Amino acid sequence: MTAPAERIVIENCAVATVDADGTEYPAGHLVVAGDRIESVGPGPAPAGLEGVVRRVDGTGHLLTPGLVNTHHHFYQWITRGLATDHNLFDWLVALYPTWARIDEAMTHAAAQGSLAMMARGGVTTAMDHHYVFPRGTGDLSGSIIRAAAGMGVRFTLARGSMDRGESDGGLPPDFAVETLDDALAATEETIDKHHDASFGAMTRIAVAPCSPFSVSTELLRQGAELARRKGVRLHTHGSETVEEEQFCRELFGMGPTDYFESTGWLGEDVWMAHCVHMADSDIAAFARTRTGVAHCPSSNARLAAGIARVPDMLAAGVPVGLGVDGTASNESGELHTELRNALLINRLGAHREAALTARQALRLGTYGGARVLGRAGEIGSLEAGKLADLVLWRMDTLAHASIADPVAALVLGAAAPVTLSLVNGRPVVEDGRLVTADEDAIARATREQARRLARIAGLTG
Repeated sequence: MTAPAERIVIENCAVATVDADGTEYPAGHLVVAGDRIESVGPGPAPAGLEGVVRRVDGTGHLLTPGLVNTHHHFYQWITRGLATDHNLFDWLVALYPTWARIDEAMTHAAAQGSLAMMARGGVTTAMDHHYVFPRGTGDLSGSIIRAAAGMGVRFTLARGSMDRGESDGGLPPDFAVETLDDALAATEETIDKHHDASFGAMTRIAVAPCSPFSVSTELLRQGAELARRKGVRLHTHGSETVEEEQFCRELFGMGPTDYFESTGWLGEDVWMAHCVHMADSDIAAFARTRTGVAHCPSSNARLAAGIARVPDMLAAGVPVGLGVDGTASNESGELHTELRNALLINRLGAHREAALTARQALRLGTYGGARVLGRAGEIGSLEAGKLADLVLWRMDTLAHASIADPVAALVLGAAAPVTLSLVNGRPVVEDGRLVTADEDAIARATREQARRLARIAGLTG
C-alpha cells in the first residue's frame, strides 16, 4: 500500500493564482502534496486531510506563484559597480577584458551570489546566460549548475558563446572568444551531460550564442540547427540598442529581427533578451512566430538603452517575461525590482498610465516567464497539478500594511519580506533567510573572488 503524500497546508492568506482568469481570493488556502499543488481555493483548507506535516497560518500574507527570471549573467556578480556611466557598447568594451579572466572558482562564487539574492527575493526558477569561456579555466558550466542545485532552485543554463572577436569586426577582444567548432562542440556536450527534458526537471540547457555583434552568422545558423536537433530552446540578445540596429544594417544589410529570421532564430522555441528597439513589423514577426522576450527594465535604464514596447508586444500576443540581467548593469540583482520597474518605466512610454497594471506586472514575473522558458504547463500559476513552486509574502509590516490591495502592495511597494518560498514543495527561504545556503559565507566568497578578479585584471594596485 502506497503511503499518502506528505502535505503542506497554507491558509488564511490572500491568494493571487495568476491563472488564465486571474483568479484571486481575499482569504484562501493552498494544499501541497509532495512536489505538486493539490488544491487551491477560497476559505480554509478541506478538513480531514491525511499526511499533513506542516500547517502555515498565512494571516497578513499574499501567496503567489514563485517568480521566474528569464535573463541573467551570473558571473557579473563579481564585477558590479563598474562602468556606471556607459552605454551598452562602451560598457562592453570596458568590461570584456576583465570578464575574459574569470575562472571556475569565480563563476561558482558569482553564481551562488546571484542565485542567493534572487531566491531570497522570491525567485523559484532562474536562468543564466553564460557566454564567456576563457581557455583552460575549468568547468564553468558545471560550476554554475552545481551552484543552482545547491541552492535548490529550478534552473536553465543558456550555454552561450562568442566567436566574433575584434579582428572580425566584433566587440570582444580576440582572446575572449571561442572558435565556431569549439563553441558548438562544447554546447552539445553541455546538453548531453546536463539537460533534463522531463516534467519537473530541475536543470535544463538552452543554446545561446551571445549577440549579433559577438557571434558569426554561421554560429547562429548552426546553433539553431543544434538546438532543434537536440530538442532544446534557443536564447540570445536582440534589438537592445540603436547601435545594435546600426551594426546589423551596416554588416548584414538588414535590421536585427530580419537578420535573426534569416538565420533560423525566430520561433516558439526562441526567446530574446531586451527587444527595446522594435518596429511594428518586428513585433508582428515575433507575434507570428511566438518568439519570446525577456524584458529587463532596470538594465535597459542603467545602460540608457530605451523603453521596450511591452504593452504593444502583449497586445500582439508576444510571450513576455522579466529578467534581472547581469548585475554589472543591474546591481540589485533581484526580480522584485523588475516587477515595479516594468510597470513604472512602461508608463513613461507612449501608453502612459494605461501601459501596464500591477496584475500584468505580476503576470510578467510569473506565468509570462514560465511561458518564455517553455514551462507554462509546469510552473507560473497556482493550479492543481502544477509544481509546488510558490512564495508567501508578508504584507502586514510597516512597508505594506496600509495598502488594501495586496497585489498592488507587492508590485508598487517596497520589496516584501518572504516568509516562505517552496520549490517542488521544499523550503528554500524561511522568514527572509535562505535555508539551503549560508548567505554570510556566500557574501565572503563573492567579495574574495571579486577582489581576486580585480587584481588579475589590473583594476587594483
